[in-house]
Amino acid sequence: MSGKRGNGEGSIYPYKNGFAAYAWVTTPEGNRKRKYVYGKTREEVHDKWIKLHAEAKQGPVVTSSPTLAQYLARWLKEVVTPDLKPKTAETYAMHVRLYITPGLGSKRLDKLTVRDVRNWVNTLLEQCQCCAQGLDAKRDTPRCCAAGDCCERVPSRRTVQDARAVLRSALTNAMTEEMIPKNVAGLVKVRSARRKKRHPWSVEEARQFLEAASAAHDPLYAAYVLILVLGFRRGEVLGLTWENVDLDAGVITVQMQLQRINRRLVHAETKTEASAAVLPLPEICIAALQRRRKEQELAKQAAGELWSDFGFVFTTRYGTPFEPRNFNRRFMDRSARADVRQIRLHDTRHTCGSLLAALDVHPRVAMQILRHSKIAVTMEVYTHVPSEATRRALRKLGKHLGKQDPE
Repeated sequence: MSGKRGNGEGSIYPYKNGFAAYAWVTTPEGNRKRKYVYGKTREEVHDKWIKLHAEAKQGPVVTSSPTLAQYLARWLKEVVTPDLKPKTAETYAMHVRLYITPGLGSKRLDKLTVRDVRNWVNTLLEQCQCCAQGLDAKRDTPRCCAAGDCCERVPSRRTVQDARAVLRSALTNAMTEEMIPKNVAGLVKVRSARRKKRHPWSVEEARQFLEAASAAHDPLYAAYVLILVLGFRRGEVLGLTWENVDLDAGVITVQMQLQRINRRLVHAETKTEASAAVLPLPEICIAALQRRRKEQELAKQAAGELWSDFGFVFTTRYGTPFEPRNFNRRFMDRSARADVRQIRLHDTRHTCGSLLAALDVHPRVAMQILRHSKIAVTMEVYTHVPSEATRRALRKLGKHLGKQDPE
């Protein structure tokens, strides 16, 4: 048998303080190029050379690899932004900017190891982000970290989980493009955090809140009703247009949402098809929306030529879309004025089922509103029956918007 190497096998030769070798490979673009390996001894280089030949036989081989930061920038631009919902793309970019690039961005994509990712995760769990991102240093008058008193603002375990999930998604795409042989982020696990127990309003607290908003003629009263009675999310209620409301038929269509993404308001479809639905309107919702329509007509007349008609149900005094963060502030302020517990806006969805039971909404209709797949799940909610006095008060609120009704 001849000891001469075949065409394309490359060679091993002395190089600087050790040895080098190359082999001809096919790149992902379909070109034939030399791929080099290096080592201190001939035996070390020989082993790498054999491994390189094995990779070349299996498929395309990348001859030059970008840093992780360079790859992530391209991945966000060419894959994430075109393929995902705008809000999801913004969230991915945020995790890359704040957590992944500062910790791992300088690593070469093909040299990233399981140990690198594990060390990054462990550091992230203990690292004050105010220090890491220089948040306090950006203030005109430092208050904590930049003043020598670390505020220990470490990210939650859920945030670290999400950041690792974004890295894993990016590396999965790199595998698909045959830039790396395995996904090292998928081999590193982050222990799940214990879920915080939420304490949403009781039916009595929700009634007290709605009665206070109605009595104050709060222009967002109908929005609060939709959130509490129909389980609307903030984006869904702010993205609601009059063309999706049919008061005569007593139905409302959920299909759009309003969100602030990359410093601009975006009116787009709901995140998933399951979020879109045509829902029946209980009487309290119909009454609230009728009142809202009258209030908006008065506001339109008062604004005159300054009115901007975008068709939204809930707007500013000049018809422009309502800012999502301002909606949160108004909700918290109204909660304080109603003298009820402060809860997250999103937690109001958990009160929805109990309110429907209090309003005597038929379980089958409630099942449709709550979007449950089984009636048994809906009936579990209906076992929590509020007092009869609360039931009467809520029905009265729906019929007369807080005005006293003769018994």
